Amino acid sequence: MSASVLHSLDLGPIDQVAYVVENLERALPRYESMFGPFQVATYEMKDCVIRGRPGSCTLRLAVNNSGPVEIELIEVVAGETTHSEHLKQHGEGLHHVRFRVNELEPKVATLEAEGYRTVLSKRFGPTIAFAYLESPPEIGGSVIELFQMVQS
Repeated sequence: MSASVLHSLDLGPIDQVAYVVENLERALPRYESMFGPFQVATYEMKDCVIRGRPGSCTLRLAVNNSGPVEIELIEVVAGETTHSEHLKQHGEGLHHVRFRVNELEPKVATLEAEGYRTVLSKRFGPTIAFAYLESPPEIGGSVIELFQMVQS
């Protein structure tokens, strides 16, 4: 990829770094020693699209908002997701970085045209949605998240 292609993605700054963990209770002390306290919640996500198919999952998330970049810890409670795939293939660790976007679908289309592949997505309503995309193999196949949350 050329620098002009990378510039044309226009993603802006990273606003979140997310890690997958096997067990949130065991992981929290390690991460809290680096980042400070986290808030924990469980989310049942029905009607996701996981690798092109309908799916559902339940995730326990721990979020730290004490600095300019949000830190998120993700434990899979139920379902097969990109998070559980990552745990099986790589173990615990960095899963994705997130970028906020104003309109999800056009940005996803732009990234897919550049060789990215959507692996998980969900729309919660007209103003909130997310998509995880795997980067092309030539830049490592890492995952980015695009997050749309329009403030009214």
